[in-house]
Amino acid sequence: MRAHVGDWIVVEARHLDGPRRRGQIVRLGHPDGTPPYAVRWIEDDRETVFFPGPEAHLEAEAEHAAHRHAFP
Repeated sequence: MRAHVGDWIVVEARHLDGPRRRGQIVRLGHPDGTPPYAVRWIEDDRETVFFPGPEAHLEAEAEHAAHRHAFP
C-alpha cells in the first residue's frame, strides 16, 4: 500500500453490521508512501498512527468526494 497525504483510508467492518471507519492521511511514516500513516478519523476527529491491515484500502481524494456526494 502506497499513500499520499490527503488520501483517505477506509477500514471495512470486521463484523456484520460493524462500523466502517474513514480517515484522511495527514502525514506519511516513510517518503515512499508506505505505512505507518498519521490518520485523522472523521468519526471522532482524533489523529492516530495507523498500520493498515487486510480490511483497509485507500481512496484518492476524488474518489472520496464522489462517495460523499453519492451517500450524504
